[in-house]
Amino acid sequence: MPVHVAVPASPVESVGSPGLWLVSIAVLVALLVADFVVTRRPHEVSVREAAGWSVFYLTLPVVFGFWLWHAFGTDRALEFMTGFVVEKSLSVDNLFVFMLLLAAFAVPSDVQQRVLLYGIVGALVLRGVFIAAGAAMLAAGTWAFLVFGLVLFASAVKLLHDAVSGPAAERDVSRMRSVRLLRRLMPVTDDYRGARLTVREHGRRALTPLAVVVVAVFATDVVFAVDSVPAVYGITDDPYLVFATNAFALLGLRALYFVLHTALAKLVHLNHGLAIILAFIGAKLVLHWAHGIWPGVPEIPTPVSLVVIIGVLAVVTVTSLRSRRRADEEEAAAPRD
Repeated sequence: MPVHVAVPASPVESVGSPGLWLVSIAVLVALLVADFVVTRRPHEVSVREAAGWSVFYLTLPVVFGFWLWHAFGTDRALEFMTGFVVEKSLSVDNLFVFMLLLAAFAVPSDVQQRVLLYGIVGALVLRGVFIAAGAAMLAAGTWAFLVFGLVLFASAVKLLHDAVSGPAAERDVSRMRSVRLLRRLMPVTDDYRGARLTVREHGRRALTPLAVVVVAVFATDVVFAVDSVPAVYGITDDPYLVFATNAFALLGLRALYFVLHTALAKLVHLNHGLAIILAFIGAKLVLHWAHGIWPGVPEIPTPVSLVVIIGVLAVVTVTSLRSRRRADEEEAAAPRD
């Protein structure tokens, strides 16, 4: 089999014109501002309110996908929807960590959505940085696909290890370097002060516990960005579509958290499924890199990727619910003292 020397990749023909980028960023900022307006007065989020916002944020990508199909064809629309499914799945894993952080810091229920919103903004900024870095790597050469694939394999192994280890492996957030450094730099109040991040006490500025938990959320955002951006680059090499899938997946997290708060605890096999998905996309990226050097190496088409991803998510949802139901039945049948 002849060996071809890898050369720097040609610039990706992106659907994102300068005008489309500007409009998209403007809409994103407007939606974030609307979310901040909604959460400016601390209040407990009702299921009805959360469900309404969730439906709204799930409708947006569907409408956007139809527009892509009409304007740029089936392939680009399918890449976007597949990438969105991947990013939304990974964002649900974000919610698990957010749930642990909110519980660990005993965040009052009326300001939880403000913490989530700060986390979403931080995640969007970090994803933007990683997306730009990924695009630069791809422009430099096809070797970037191999790097992304190896990153996803490593992430899959770590995620599977955490899933098998169970709750005992959860991190103590008080030991996070970012949290410890913050507490060394500034005093922290003993109690929450509504949605305020800082207050003035005894003539000096002090942080509230809300600021500490926001920093902890930002720190976890970095980890998730390392996984999610290479994952969606495994679906499409268009930086604009990578940006769009991340933006749409993250925007609705605040509302989705309150809808799935109870259901999340029942998805005990979700991380197992996400590990399989990351490993699958990693293999897809490595095959894509190898195909550029040895044309005889097969590639995995996007429709196949979508079927595999949806299939894995469906299976782990069913097995999770069955496992949870079995555990509940065993607990109910156990003799009580």
